[in-house]
Amino acid sequence: MRALITIIGILLVILGTVWVLQGVNVLPGSFMTGDVRWAIYGAIAVVGGIILIAASRRRRSQPPPAGPPAV
Repeated sequence: MRALITIIGILLVILGTVWVLQGVNVLPGSFMTGDVRWAIYGAIAVVGGIILIAASRRRRSQPPPAGPPAV
């Protein structure tokens, strides 16, 4: 499950970067070129992807230590 969340996060970062570049007219060639809304949507996607990657990479807490052995 963690690997899937990481992959989704990476895809969001990549797609968001493309959208930002198209929105600010750096990467031409689509209907999104020069439309600032796509730069905003891309920035949101990048932030969401980073959050997903960070959440999937965070270590889970250690399980509580076992009690004394039964005699």
